[in-house]
Amino acid sequence: MEPLNLKASHKVVKDYYAEIENLTSMHLFSEGNVSPAFANLLRHCARQYNWTLAEQYPLTVKNKNIRPDGALIDQFELVHGLWEAKDSQDDLALEVKKKFDKGYPKENILFQEPERAIIWQNGVQVFDEPLKNPDNLIACIDIFVRFRPPEIEEWEQAVEEFKLKVPELGASLLNIIEQERKQNKAFVRALQDFMELCRAAINPNLSEKAVEEMLIQHLLTERIFRNVFNNPDFANRNIIAHEIEKVIQALTSRSFSKHEFLKKLDRFYTAIELTASTIDDYTRKQAFLNTVYENFFQGFSVKVADTHGIVYTPQPVVHFMVNSVEAVLNKEFNRSLSDKNVHILDPFVGTGNFIINVMRKMKKTSLAHKFRHELHCNEVMLLPYYIASMNIEHEYYELTGEYVPFDGICLVDTFELAEDKQFSLFTAENTERVQKQMETPIFVVIGNPPYNAGQVNENDNNKNRKYPVIDQRVRDTYTRDSNATNKNALSDVYVKAIRWASDRVLKNGEGIVALITNNSYIDDFAFDGMRKHLHEDFDDLYIIDLKGNVRKDSMRDGIPLGEKHTIFGLSAMVGISIAVLVKHKKPKKKQIDYFSVDFRATRDEKLDILEKAENIFNLQYKNILPDAKHNWLTEGMRQEFDGFVPLGTKDAKHNLEKSIFHTYSRGVATCRDAWAYNFCQTELIENITNMIDYYNEHVYKWSKMLTKPEINSFVDNDDKKISWSRDLKQDMVRERTAQYHDNKLKPALYRPFSKQYLFFDRIINEEIYQFHHYYPLNQENKIIGLSAPGNTKPFHCIMTDIIADLHLTGDSQCFPFYTYDEDGSNQRENISDWALDEFRSQYNDKTITKWDIFYYVYGLLHHPQYRETYQANLRRELPRLPWAPDFWAFSHTGKQLGDLHVHYEQQDEYPLDMVETPEMPLDWRVEKMRLTPDKSQLIYNDFLTLAGIPQEVFEYRLGNRSALDWIIDQYRVKTDKRSGIVNDPNRPDDPEYIVRLVKQIITVSLKTVEIVKGLPKIK
Repeated sequence: MEPLNLKASHKVVKDYYAEIENLTSMHLFSEGNVSPAFANLLRHCARQYNWTLAEQYPLTVKNKNIRPDGALIDQFELVHGLWEAKDSQDDLALEVKKKFDKGYPKENILFQEPERAIIWQNGVQVFDEPLKNPDNLIACIDIFVRFRPPEIEEWEQAVEEFKLKVPELGASLLNIIEQERKQNKAFVRALQDFMELCRAAINPNLSEKAVEEMLIQHLLTERIFRNVFNNPDFANRNIIAHEIEKVIQALTSRSFSKHEFLKKLDRFYTAIELTASTIDDYTRKQAFLNTVYENFFQGFSVKVADTHGIVYTPQPVVHFMVNSVEAVLNKEFNRSLSDKNVHILDPFVGTGNFIINVMRKMKKTSLAHKFRHELHCNEVMLLPYYIASMNIEHEYYELTGEYVPFDGICLVDTFELAEDKQFSLFTAENTERVQKQMETPIFVVIGNPPYNAGQVNENDNNKNRKYPVIDQRVRDTYTRDSNATNKNALSDVYVKAIRWASDRVLKNGEGIVALITNNSYIDDFAFDGMRKHLHEDFDDLYIIDLKGNVRKDSMRDGIPLGEKHTIFGLSAMVGISIAVLVKHKKPKKKQIDYFSVDFRATRDEKLDILEKAENIFNLQYKNILPDAKHNWLTEGMRQEFDGFVPLGTKDAKHNLEKSIFHTYSRGVATCRDAWAYNFCQTELIENITNMIDYYNEHVYKWSKMLTKPEINSFVDNDDKKISWSRDLKQDMVRERTAQYHDNKLKPALYRPFSKQYLFFDRIINEEIYQFHHYYPLNQENKIIGLSAPGNTKPFHCIMTDIIADLHLTGDSQCFPFYTYDEDGSNQRENISDWALDEFRSQYNDKTITKWDIFYYVYGLLHHPQYRETYQANLRRELPRLPWAPDFWAFSHTGKQLGDLHVHYEQQDEYPLDMVETPEMPLDWRVEKMRLTPDKSQLIYNDFLTLAGIPQEVFEYRLGNRSALDWIIDQYRVKTDKRSGIVNDPNRPDDPEYIVRLVKQIITVSLKTVEIVKGLPKIK
């Protein structure tokens, strides 16, 4: 274990003594006054080991309830030490005796008052010294925090070993399964039967590999359930485990010995069992096992964890949500969780935390009826299903003294229940449970839905499943009524969960939905239709915004945010919110109450807010009045923006509304940038022709198959040969071959001032949108690419005369001057005649042309006053433009800026100092450039440094980066991890290109800043 980093000279130590001295001078000696100073010191030291100091921590030790002043808790909720604070004038030795008489443990406990401390470890007093001397204080804390009970030390080592070893164990079990499939007929029959059960209950497209993983999960964890929870009959008693045991028995019927194989894991199992035996409190044992389970998935089933968005809800959140549902039932319905006919469902039960907390909230006299008839939950994954079953049954035993199997849990995919079909779900008993649940009028839906929106790379074959009915419900409601162009976010699983839960409760005409989910629906542009329907569907909406979107908020106001600011830690680094949605049978005035934590708040601070509030009625809300566009958070939005001239709208594309541009489009999306883009044309040709050949082989093989298999099991996911995507797979199914032609090699602006070659093709590119009408063949054009609504980056735009990538400006929306037919004929100006008439009329100037308007747009979009004043509006919709007082000033400025940005490679080179390293040979090659901390110099390579960079350069920003930062980021040698493709920006035929480009971009930046500063003010 690392030594404690604590010295007398450290600020935290000096602060401690200063605080004690200050309290003493004021004659404040009570425990409440003096303990916070020592708590700060302990908290500081605990953080060095990624522990938490939990104050007033309740524990059950040998059936006795105690509450020490503090406990050092690790990520597994294991207690490493207890702290008891006393008054300055207490007899410390006497207080120690009193605590031990009350049953306090002697493993590692620190008794402390400002002048003295006593530590007991392993039943022996190991420290008793005064604390006025800093050396004694440091020695005291060092002894306390560095103590390790043998079982915990062994546990920590075993966990790390297990994480590393699980993939190896899983692979060897898969190999054994494969061997037995060739030779063991009984196993083949049992496995086939089991597979059919799984496909019926979980997913009809479930692969054989996924089913085999379930067997392995069972094999590797069943002993833990038996021993940690002292439940030796679990595998025979649980209806699902019993079915799996049949397959395991068939697997071991010939030569494979489960006992011999699992002996390899004895050390790990023993460590878990020993550590669990130190936890008397069953609740903490549940939390402990949850963490073991999370580590299991991280080591073994990474794809499963990713697809299902496995995260576990902190207990303060669960308590708050359950308390809130009880409070709403009391206040709004004059009912209770304990009442009959209040059926409660957790559709995504995980390991059972919500149901367990609901049970604890109920009257014990009502619990037997509720447990047998009115508590319901679903789980689609095997391990959490096991754990939830045991947790819930054991909780009932703890509360009643009676052990009763829980019949309310189903192994089923909740979204599957929306499908209109007959079910045969795993076993007859499981099917019966599901059918009963479907026929039950659910009053409360509560839980934590999955978080994953979809895989990053289709080669992972790990995308979320499609559900015809629930997906259609989302499309018919949330998607249909959204004005966003990009609605991909509405495919997130949590959106399906809210839609499903809403329908389940609305079916009865009244009830409560309480879910903790991603918070993007609160404010993101794509969710305007969802906000509309939530407002229509429910009467009272309580929205608790817990923030935590680290990527969005990081460095906001100059404050770096990280894992400690998220509710779920590293498991879900996204914004989180709690929604409690209430529906009444009788119509009432609708209300949306919104509470938000500060985005700077840490996880501990957020949880503390919820613990102190206890339920939703004890928070201070802001009442939300949605605007006409279904925005809830309208702070900073300016009403006059709606009266400005629209740049473009969906309705204008269909001639239903007037706007400046007829049409616009997103930038090209390849879904395989490493393959479809490259700085080097030769490399691009080689990469793309190889991939086309490999893709066409798949098309040929598919076309010759009489019986078509499931597509994901057919394709070869070799990252070195191809990068699959949804549309590419569909093109293969349609038997569409790809063709290489030189005329498909196009220059494209990949990122600001970063030009690469693009293979522009309908099949190889996922979406070309309208760019076949903007740049057919080699026709000329100019486009204004701007950051789309919903973008988390500050609004920005750039003009180019070549194809624009989707992420050029962050989900770019591109407005061209010309459009063409696909064959390059029929050139048309994209500025509307209506706009031309309006501009000429507004400025009483018949000489205004459409090109003048095009540049006016570009000039106005660069105006700092416009961007700042309407930043909130620009996050939600495409720009609308006011009538500037001086048309020609903005048009001429836009022309200057446009020429500067389009022709950036023709600008003068800024005179930087070329500082050479004398001992190094002449070298123009870039691997990765970097700025010095003061940003005055660019370290180009080991040979060359470019000095004398003016600081004004960094004022020209495109999103969160300056133009120069974009050059530094893009012009480096990159190797794609999956494909191994290298993208090298260096030009052998023009070795000084990148140095020249850096100087030109500095010129571009300085001129842009100067030109923009010269714009007149707008009203």
